[in-house]
Amino acid sequence: MNNKILLVIIAFLWCGIVHSQTQTWQPTLFFKTDEMPNLLKCLPAPPDTNSAEFANDIMRYMWGKSQRLDSARAAIVKRDAVWNLDSLFAEFAVPFGVEISLQNSPEIYKFLVNGVATVDQMRVAPKAFYMRKRPFVRFQEHLLTEEEEVYLRNEGSYPSGHSMRGWSVALLLSEINPMNADTIMARGFMYGESRVITGAHWQSDVDASRLGASIGVARLHTNTDFLNQLHQAQLEFQRLKNNKVAPKAKQKNDTKRN
Repeated sequence: MNNKILLVIIAFLWCGIVHSQTQTWQPTLFFKTDEMPNLLKCLPAPPDTNSAEFANDIMRYMWGKSQRLDSARAAIVKRDAVWNLDSLFAEFAVPFGVEISLQNSPEIYKFLVNGVATVDQMRVAPKAFYMRKRPFVRFQEHLLTEEEEVYLRNEGSYPSGHSMRGWSVALLLSEINPMNADTIMARGFMYGESRVITGAHWQSDVDASRLGASIGVARLHTNTDFLNQLHQAQLEFQRLKNNKVAPKAKQKNDTKRN
């Protein structure tokens, strides 16, 4: 689906919608950190500041600032900044087709929490190793989501934690509901773009995160527990789809980091 069309759908269905539900399920990891691929060995280093790639990063930063003038897109950027898995899942509920919550879809919810938590471990090492300066710090400007600045200012920019989570969720949900994979993945792509628009990440941070998440999710497929949970999530989705359980609007008010 065209990103512009997806933006309009999300704006109408979710504009101004935020939620306060906090994560209540503690993840069970499919793999420990040292059992997951090492992104320092998989991903290239961030672009050198004298490179054409970094020039593109700057151009994309300027593009992101122009996108803030679109009030509907800016509202989505602010929702996407919330560092909370329930908030993240709520953003995918519309393209996915059912509400994603511990109460409404426990098998899907637990599968996502466990999967995302396992993949999320992979970003820690490259962030600490490269300690890349974030765009809003380099340009001494404010984020669109100013409340994030205190958390992000002294944390490495490469890769993007938000983008890795968003892309992981998009990949996992697409396996549960492959018929909606186009709209699910479009929302995952938009989720990463939100981090460029707000000024928290360079485009190359987001690009690396999408690749990193793909590598991590591929690794999950070698785990029997993951495959069993995926099957249970798929069965639950079919039950919910047959019962026509629609996503519910929620309220959110917590903002955090990465």
